[in-house]
Amino acid sequence: MKEKRVFDQMRAYTPGKQIEEVKKEFGLDRIVKLASNENPFGFSEKVRQTISDEVSSLEIYPDGYATELRSALAERLQVDGEQLVFGCGSDEVVTIICQTYLESGTNTIMATPTFPQYRHNALVEGAEIREVPLIDGYHDLDGMLEAVDEDTQVIWLCSPNNPTGCLINQAQFNSFMEKCPAHVLVVMDEAYVEYIETDDYPDTIQALNKYPNLITLRTFSKAYGLAGLRIGYGVASKAITKLLNITRGPFNTTSLAQKAALVSIQDETFLKEITAKNIENKQAFLQFCDEIGLSYYDSQANFVFVKLPISGDELFQYLMSKGFIVRSGEALGHPNGVRITIGDKQDMEEMQALIKAYLASSKEESLR
Repeated sequence: MKEKRVFDQMRAYTPGKQIEEVKKEFGLDRIVKLASNENPFGFSEKVRQTISDEVSSLEIYPDGYATELRSALAERLQVDGEQLVFGCGSDEVVTIICQTYLESGTNTIMATPTFPQYRHNALVEGAEIREVPLIDGYHDLDGMLEAVDEDTQVIWLCSPNNPTGCLINQAQFNSFMEKCPAHVLVVMDEAYVEYIETDDYPDTIQALNKYPNLITLRTFSKAYGLAGLRIGYGVASKAITKLLNITRGPFNTTSLAQKAALVSIQDETFLKEITAKNIENKQAFLQFCDEIGLSYYDSQANFVFVKLPISGDELFQYLMSKGFIVRSGEALGHPNGVRITIGDKQDMEEMQALIKAYLASSKEESLR
């Protein structure tokens, strides 16, 4: 057997350090994971009972159409239910898009650094990758448009961008969509949309009525705290979702995930509470960074990418040895920095003290 030649230059996704792995490696009892942009405040308590009830029917296949969830989301978003496609996390919708639109002889455009699965899945399908560097953490939208030609099939916009947290505002989005050729599918990945604080953000769901070449991706993994259940979705024109649903596997989202997502969108109180806590704790962390002279990207997400005078791996290793897992910029295409998920107040304060002490020690060492 011979695999596709592209696999010679690829490797499997490398996840961040896992809690039990770090406990064993450093002999620690307590680990605080701030590496994967998970919700440190958990999930809605209403989900717990829903999952318990659903466990009694595990022998039955899930609803491949996700009827209840589809109906509830369609009503909430004010779209037709046929405009939705569900995935095992929104990253599976990314895979489905690549399988549907990309092949050898086509190209796809994305920022760098950004969510790595755009590139990964496009390569698997044999497409040419065109990467346009960020400008101070933001998408270079003009540069991305300049990269378009007749073979361009998909452009990926991650807003807020992972790993920088910077977003594309209303005016920038409108200008980009007006200039983008109609034959190019524009993917607006809004995995962190619930955390956005500014009002200057495009309503991409409403924009679907104007731009038939647009698809918006969202997920229940982040703000809703359902990362372990793996469910996300895309919203687009019926013409697009019809194709994506042909590509999609028949039972790609579980009964547990569908029910949990359904309950989650109905618990607005939980979402308001956790996003308010995120804003409060993030502002305190940014103030800390300002006080000790660390710069950072303008994040509208539940994480902050902090620029460092040392390598990201160096601080990552130190914090891990103390029981805090963050994400080194080395793994994200930005070596001198770390991406830190905003945690609860006590954990953030403890981590901040560790960062301050370590950087002070490193500075003293360099002056000797």
